[in-house]
Amino acid sequence: MTQNRTLLAVAVCLTMTAAACAAGPSQRPDVAVEQNSPGQAPEDTPDSEPATPPLQVPVTDLSWSDCTAATLGRYELTPRTPGLILECADFEAPVDASGQMFGSFSVGAMRARLDRTPGDAAPLVLTSGSDTSSIEALTDMAAGQSSTLLAAHPIVAVDRRGIGRSTAVDCVKPDARDALADLGQFERAGGDAVDRAVAAGRDATIECTDILQPQELAFATSFAADDLEQLRTAWGVDTLGIIGTGNGASTALAYASAHPDRLARLILDSPAGIGIDEMTRAEQKTQGREAAFAAFTQRCAALDCSLGADPLAAVKSLIASANAGALGPLSSHAVLDGIAFELASSAGDPSQRARNLSATLSAAGNGDTGALRALASRAATAYGSDGQFVARCTDGQQWPSPQAVRDATASWNGLYPVFGTDAALTALTCSSWPTAPAAPLPSDLTVPVLQFSGAADSVTGNGGFPSISGLVASTGTRAATMTWQGSGHPAIGGSQCAQSAAVAYAADATLPPDGSVCPA
Repeated sequence: MTQNRTLLAVAVCLTMTAAACAAGPSQRPDVAVEQNSPGQAPEDTPDSEPATPPLQVPVTDLSWSDCTAATLGRYELTPRTPGLILECADFEAPVDASGQMFGSFSVGAMRARLDRTPGDAAPLVLTSGSDTSSIEALTDMAAGQSSTLLAAHPIVAVDRRGIGRSTAVDCVKPDARDALADLGQFERAGGDAVDRAVAAGRDATIECTDILQPQELAFATSFAADDLEQLRTAWGVDTLGIIGTGNGASTALAYASAHPDRLARLILDSPAGIGIDEMTRAEQKTQGREAAFAAFTQRCAALDCSLGADPLAAVKSLIASANAGALGPLSSHAVLDGIAFELASSAGDPSQRARNLSATLSAAGNGDTGALRALASRAATAYGSDGQFVARCTDGQQWPSPQAVRDATASWNGLYPVFGTDAALTALTCSSWPTAPAAPLPSDLTVPVLQFSGAADSVTGNGGFPSISGLVASTGTRAATMTWQGSGHPAIGGSQCAQSAAVAYAADATLPPDGSVCPA
């Protein structure tokens, strides 16, 4: 089994046993790209524009070892793409590339390819930032119908420091971790739900900053970008082609800012918004979760699924039971994260996924919470590591005050009836974290940029997409946006149409018509 090391105050990393890699999607048949008015085909490259560098095959590759069975088994996935090969590796990176802090740690990576992927095909590098392990995100994609993309290029996922296969962060004590996972719902301390969420986040913050100092801010996006540069150096190539999904888009943009001449391709898929306060970001994410849930209920009703004629009412009743403590150890936050986790995946047949989620929720409503506990546990593993807490808090800007959350919940209950209250409370868990500098953003991009957004994205939503496309436009580079009308995260994982566009772009930086649409 692969070994990780736990990063404490870190000058030297302690070795500990680690897990394999990741989770999975399914995909629909290829569909025609619809051009969204007033979309226009990108103009021809001006003669004065520098040639876009080609993707490169590593000169010195990592020491890959097969981890297909272990990875798929860990996430209980059966690949729909024949000939899928998953390989895991690690590489060393300094804690601080500038040399101001000492020590190093292990960065976890996984390569996904098919048995028919050309041996001389250059890889694309994927980062999902702090949303989930990049390896888990890639496995979710690879276990679905990802043949279009993987047949053309290997995809290499790089876990952010402290997350997944990378050197682990273990800084929250068990009691505080339980409170953080449940937003303090089962704590006996006085105060309302807002006070309990603040206390849970404060306790976790104190424990992590005490253990990690003076490196508590060494988990910021800029450090994640340094780790990608370390991979480029290890490979001995001049440039990287990067896919940044969700929060990982910020990592990709930070890399473009720090290393503009080291970028060959840049795909920003379902990115989180930039330049916004965290309450706005929470609302955008909640809008995406509600849209994904609405898509689920529509499909569920059409399939006459086990939740009955009104799935929304059934799930709201289940959440009310969780809030009242009637689901045993399951908090309402754990239930909602479990639902959102399932809605994010595009693994398997969409109709069967809807039936399975419906069966899980209806069984819990009837007193059998076994399947729901298992789903919530998978979500906690995917979203709730100490490393993700540290990274999310370090990335955040302008966390809300308790009163701002109290004010928001009154309106969010009506606007977002399933996820609203929980999202507002979750935004409080990092409010005690020390403020870190905002992630660097590029003012100039030297390569064309391909951007995807999803209509029903339960990880980031699509409300922040205009801030990303606006930033890219401000650099003056060629760019194109595509919208996937399906449900899931990221778009490239659920849409063969999006994958086809990515393959064409990877080949020679060809962009689709701006404003194109990929049907669900």
